[in-house]
Amino acid sequence: MDTVYDPLFTPWKIGNVEIKNRIVMTSMGGTSIFGWMEPNHFDEEAARFLLERAQNNVGLILPGIAPIRDILLGKWLYEGTGKFEKLKAFMEEFHRTGCKLFIQLTAGFGRSLAINDIMIKALHNKALAAVMKPVLDVDYLTASASATPNRWDDSCISRPLTVAEIHEMVEAFAKTAKLCMDAGVDGVEIHAVHEGYLLDQFTMKYTNLRTDEYGGSLENRYRFPVEIVQAIKKACGPDFPVSLRYSVVSKTKGFGKGALPGEEYTEVGRDMEESQWAAKYLQDAGYDMLNCDNGTYDAWYWAHPAPYMPENCNLSDVAHIKKFVDIPVVCAGRMDPVTGANAVRDGEIDAVGVARQFLADPQWVTKLMQSRTEDIRPCICCHNACFNMAHYNGVGNDQSLTDNAGMARCALNPETMQSKKYKIVPAKRKKNIAVVGGGIGGMEAARVLKLRGHSVTLYEKSDRLGGVFIAAAAPSFKEKDRELIRWYEKQMKDLDIDVRLNTEVTDISTLGADEVVIATGSKARKLPIAGIEKSIEACDYLLGKKAVGDKVIIIGGGLTGCEIALDLYQKGKTPVIVEMKNDLIAVKGVCLANSSYLRDFFALNKVEVHLNTGVKEITESGVTVMGPDGKEQHIAGDSVILSVGYTPAPTAAKASKVHLVGDCNGVGNLRTVIWRAWDVAMKL
Repeated sequence: MDTVYDPLFTPWKIGNVEIKNRIVMTSMGGTSIFGWMEPNHFDEEAARFLLERAQNNVGLILPGIAPIRDILLGKWLYEGTGKFEKLKAFMEEFHRTGCKLFIQLTAGFGRSLAINDIMIKALHNKALAAVMKPVLDVDYLTASASATPNRWDDSCISRPLTVAEIHEMVEAFAKTAKLCMDAGVDGVEIHAVHEGYLLDQFTMKYTNLRTDEYGGSLENRYRFPVEIVQAIKKACGPDFPVSLRYSVVSKTKGFGKGALPGEEYTEVGRDMEESQWAAKYLQDAGYDMLNCDNGTYDAWYWAHPAPYMPENCNLSDVAHIKKFVDIPVVCAGRMDPVTGANAVRDGEIDAVGVARQFLADPQWVTKLMQSRTEDIRPCICCHNACFNMAHYNGVGNDQSLTDNAGMARCALNPETMQSKKYKIVPAKRKKNIAVVGGGIGGMEAARVLKLRGHSVTLYEKSDRLGGVFIAAAAPSFKEKDRELIRWYEKQMKDLDIDVRLNTEVTDISTLGADEVVIATGSKARKLPIAGIEKSIEACDYLLGKKAVGDKVIIIGGGLTGCEIALDLYQKGKTPVIVEMKNDLIAVKGVCLANSSYLRDFFALNKVEVHLNTGVKEITESGVTVMGPDGKEQHIAGDSVILSVGYTPAPTAAKASKVHLVGDCNGVGNLRTVIWRAWDVAMKL
């Protein structure tokens, strides 16, 4: 192991509990040991997930949030002892790894609950709400400190929790923590004075308008989390560690309005001055650790950093707040191991919090210790599978129920939290398999096929592997995407897969293979627009094949179009976005943390955006469009980039021995490409 990482592998203490190293796997929705959307139980899939990470040299693991009252059916977590008996047996096995485990308990979501269409209807229709209440009590689940608009649909107003309901929750925290302690759990973490969740809604002045003992003064606003830790210490004793998930600064300008890195703004939530007081106050109340980052759901890209956010984005604020407390402080938020190790060495933080990298590669800590950093499959911050709660104008949470129930899965690693469905099983009969197309889909299919024992030959018509993902990885902020391509190239080499570059396959019958996998991707969609030949295709721009002028019009405000606009802006160009829909990135599957960063960036930097606008003609001097008012106008520009999607481009049709994977089988995102590759490769 490189000596730069040495500070990460020293012991430290939370209260009287010693942790073997400074790497903390922070909580991720969907990895709760008590299940997620289902009624609470001991979750076997989550247990496997947590144990595998513990076996790979993590110091402290925090499973996903466990609501103290079930989302469905409303049962209290402390009710029913069976799951705690199973937890006790699990902890005995878990502790043999040398890892420690704190269970994260949450009061709930309040106005941050990602409500979908049926929930929105229930909040507006008392009769429907009454019918749903025994199964899904949306009124209770969205209840907050005060009457405030829901983050996902501001027509839905949260009702204030009653004092009796608050006291009931405090008691539930204490009862649940005692059961966890008796089951051998090393501590609990309270979720959260953090990210604008329910407890945070009590602490922040823009969401707490109460006039009772839980509102008004600083002490009153922080009373709820203080009463929780005091109740737990009374039930479990002073030596049972209680951590707090804590956002140092809210980075919030208002409802649905986040503050970007470096932006000058007026904080409506917790500013640094208040945080200096609050951190010390919460420590003195009994909390034994602060597990820190920044942000709220209104500024979600701080707690769930998009790829456009800088690495280590929360470190300076967390390092500052450590000066005001005596308890350990953990920092999370796109932390890279070298910077994290240096921060621990310099006493800026006590440990490094990492989350979604553990979804992409459960063995990344072990690989780091073995000086195999190039073998670590990187998290690219896409949120395509782990947290794909999409939101855009007119739509609440555009996420399927399956995805909501199955959070913490990984676009790059289908085995994560899906161990029964996706697994490497040796092939019963070894075959010679040809894979045509060396993009991500082709390489993933080749990799899985080889791991199963097949002989694989990969054909790629260009001179390098990566396909259309090479273009997607071109902007400066896509360094993790470029790492992923390098990881795949190394996988092909390490697995000794026969890769044939500069080889275009026009007739699959000449390959002499038992099975053929077609992974030839897609081609850019063309629109029936006059002057379309004057435009530049998105990939041609990203690959540097065609130069652009100073003012560039992008036709298409989906994710690719918006990323191109960001790239152009960062290069000193003037982008203009023209989009037919009523919002940018109005698509399913793109997490609000990612899309809201781009929308906020364009708003802050006054990037010209035309919504509800169709393009009629591309000219030498720009584009003629039809606006939402039905009137034509000319938008002047030096260049026009077309980013309106792709259509499948298979080089052969699906047949008994011919299988399609990736975008040639239906255009999607990296998740659909990789998961479909497994769907095919596991059956051959």
